[in-house]
Amino acid sequence: MSTLEGRRAVITGGAAGIGAAMARSFAAEGAHVVVADRDGAAADALAREIGGEAWEVDLLDVASLESLELRADILVNNAGIQRVAPIEEFEPEMWRRLHTLMLEAPFLLIRAALPGMYERGFGRIINLSSVHGIRASAFKSAYVAAKHGLEGLSKVTALEGGPHGVTSNCINPGYVRTGLVESQVADQAKRHGIPESEVLEKVMLTEAAIKRLVEPEEVASLATWLAGPHAGMVTGTSYVMDGGWSAR
Repeated sequence: MSTLEGRRAVITGGAAGIGAAMARSFAAEGAHVVVADRDGAAADALAREIGGEAWEVDLLDVASLESLELRADILVNNAGIQRVAPIEEFEPEMWRRLHTLMLEAPFLLIRAALPGMYERGFGRIINLSSVHGIRASAFKSAYVAAKHGLEGLSKVTALEGGPHGVTSNCINPGYVRTGLVESQVADQAKRHGIPESEVLEKVMLTEAAIKRLVEPEEVASLATWLAGPHAGMVTGTSYVMDGGWSAR
């Protein structure tokens, strides 16, 4: 039997990047995967590929999540956005947008999923944090603050969920080879006063011991293990996959 046979997994931001890699990995291990994404066409295409289902959802519409009942054995809070700007130039509306998507929406989804998990005596909550959940970088005040908040939410969920068979953990990658990272290059070059060709070496990988981007499949591999039967005693922690960045 595959390790996730019979489990229902909901992955936000599941139609591309890390989310899509996790969707494919979970499905390969037998899970029924719900690809949750605001891009309904992309979610539907991936769902058809892996034999799952699509859920077109705008997680910024938090009012619609407040009364949600979410059927999930595995919940992955992966959806995210980024904005690179100094604090004095950071638009308050964009600050709120990042926090709504990456902190408030995960809270509401966890809230919606826990009753069913408690009833079944099993649950795996996996929060895609970042090395920025435990470290900071200039010009990313909203993202860093949201990820630090997600770390706290994950730990509280672990404490409350433990007696009910529910685990909650964070995965903390460095820069992953995704569209979200690629979209930052121009902004990073502008803020640091360097050519775009130098951003990877002089900004993104300067602190890492291993000088390459993390691959989405590497993150998916760790998530698949955390979702499975051998991680039942792993909860309330953060798994760093940053090439040695946080070792400094």
